[in-house]
Amino acid sequence: MFEVANQPPPLEPYNLFASDAVLREAVRREQAEWAESGLNALGATLGKPETVKLGFDANKFTPQLKTLDRYGHRLDEVEFHPAWHELMAIALRAGLHSSPWAHPQPGAHVARAAGTYMLNQIESGVYCPVAMTYGAVPTLRHSPGVAVDWLPKIYGREYDKRFIPAKEKSAALLGMGMTENQGGSDLRTNTTRAEAAGDGSYRLFGHKWFMSAPMCDAFLVLAQTEKGLSCFLLPRFMPDGERNATHIIRLKDKLGNRSNASSEVEFVGAFAQLIGEEGRGIPTIIEMGNHTRLDCAIGSSSLMRAAVAQAVHHARHRTVFQKKLIDQPLMTNVLADLALECEAATTLTFRLARAYDEDDEVATVFRRVITPAAKFWICKRTPFVTLEAMEVLGGSGYIEESVMPRLYREAPVNSIWEGSGNVMCLDVLRALGRTAHASEILRAELAGAGDPRLENFVASLEKRLGGAERNDEAQARALTRDLVLALQAALLIRHAPAYVADAFCASRLTGAVGAFGTLPPAADARAIVARAASLH
Repeated sequence: MFEVANQPPPLEPYNLFASDAVLREAVRREQAEWAESGLNALGATLGKPETVKLGFDANKFTPQLKTLDRYGHRLDEVEFHPAWHELMAIALRAGLHSSPWAHPQPGAHVARAAGTYMLNQIESGVYCPVAMTYGAVPTLRHSPGVAVDWLPKIYGREYDKRFIPAKEKSAALLGMGMTENQGGSDLRTNTTRAEAAGDGSYRLFGHKWFMSAPMCDAFLVLAQTEKGLSCFLLPRFMPDGERNATHIIRLKDKLGNRSNASSEVEFVGAFAQLIGEEGRGIPTIIEMGNHTRLDCAIGSSSLMRAAVAQAVHHARHRTVFQKKLIDQPLMTNVLADLALECEAATTLTFRLARAYDEDDEVATVFRRVITPAAKFWICKRTPFVTLEAMEVLGGSGYIEESVMPRLYREAPVNSIWEGSGNVMCLDVLRALGRTAHASEILRAELAGAGDPRLENFVASLEKRLGGAERNDEAQARALTRDLVLALQAALLIRHAPAYVADAFCASRLTGAVGAFGTLPPAADARAIVARAASLH
C-alpha cells in the first residue's frame, strides 16, 4: 500500500486571535485592548477542530424550505442543519450581533469587529443575520415605541432557534428586505405598498427579490405609502401570535454563502409597523446600511486572512524541489504580496471601525466617506486574494475537502451585497461633494506620513479631488481606489513595521496593481511572510 507523504497537516487547532499579529495590534491601537481576553477565548473556540467542522457541515447540509405542511397549511419555514445553530449560538454568546449597543464603551465596535473578523473565517453564512441584527439597532431607534419591545430581545445572548413569537424567545434576530426584481439598487422604484390599518399599524402587499436569513424574527423593509417610500418593521408573527402573511416563494440557489438561506418572498397583507418618518424610508434604513457596509469590509478582510493563513500554513509544511515551499523565492514573493494586501485591508477596516465608536466631526466625516470607499476596494480585492491563495495549494486547494473553494465562492458576495461597486463609488462622490469639511479631514488623515512616494500620490489625488474628476462619474472607481490606497499607505506607515509599509508603497503607489507575486527586489518578502505565519 502506498504511503501518504509530504502532505501538510490541517490548520487546526489554532487560535485565530493569538496567531494573528495584525489583528491583535489593531485591537490595541483602536482602543479595544480591554476586550483581548474575551477575543482570545473566542479565537481558541473558533479554531477547534470541532468548530471548523461545523462550517463544513453547515455548507454540506444546506437550508431546506418547508412551504406547506402535509395538509396544505402554510408553514413558510426554513430548516437548518444543527451545525448552523451551533455556530449561531457561538456568535450570540460572544455578543457579535449587538454588544456595542447593549454595552457601549470606547472600542466596543472595534472589539465586535474583531470577533466577527474571526467568526467569518470559520463560516461566512452565519455572519449575515449577525450583521443585519447589528445594523438594525440604530434604525429601530427612530421609533422608540417599537424599539422598547425589540431591543431587549436583540441584546439577548442565548440563541433561540425556535420559530415562535419573539416575545417568547430568549433572543431575537433581525433581517432586511429592500430590493425588488424590477429595481435592484434603485430603491425608489419599489412597488411594495403599505396600507394603514387604522390602529397605527400597516398591511404590506408586494414582494422582495432578496430577503436574506428568512428565519429571523423580524425584518426592516421598504414599502410605498401615500407620502412615499417608507421603512417598516415586519415581524414573522403578528401581535396575536399568528404567523404573519409573509410567504416564502423560494430559496435562492447561490454561488456561495450556501449555509445561509436567502429567499424571495411575497407579502399578502402582512402586519408591519412604521419606523421613522413616513416617506423618509431610505434615510431611515440607510443607517442600517452603513453598519452592514462596515461588516462587508470586515468580512472581506477576514476572508483574505483565512486564505492567507491557509496558504502560508501549506507552504510551511510542503517540500518542493528539496526546499520548503515557503522558502522558494517566487513563492515567498507571492505569499508576501498576499499578506500585504490582507494587512492593508485589515488595518483600514479597524480604523474605520473605530470611527463607529466616536461621535465627533472627524469620525462622522470619516464614516460617511470611507465606509463606501473601503467596502468597494477591499471587497474587489478579495476574490483575487482567495484565488491566488488557492493556487498556492495547487490541485489540493481546488478540492472541496479543502476550505479554499468555499473561501473563493464567498469572496464575491460582499462586493454585491449592500450596494455593488458602482453604487459605492457614486456614494463616495456624493459624500465628497455634500459633506462639510470632507477634504480637510481626509487631508489630515493623509498628512505627515513622511514617505515621498505617498506624498506624490496624495498631491496628485488632491488635485483630482479638487478638480473636475470629483464630479466625473465615469472616473469614480479610479478615484475611490486611489483614495483607499492612499489611506492604507498612510496607516501602514504610521502603524506597521517599516518593511511592510515600504513594500506597500513600492508596489501599490508607483504603478499598476497587477498579479500577486510582483513585489520589487527591495521588498523584504521573508519578513512580511514571517509576520503572517505565526499560526500556532
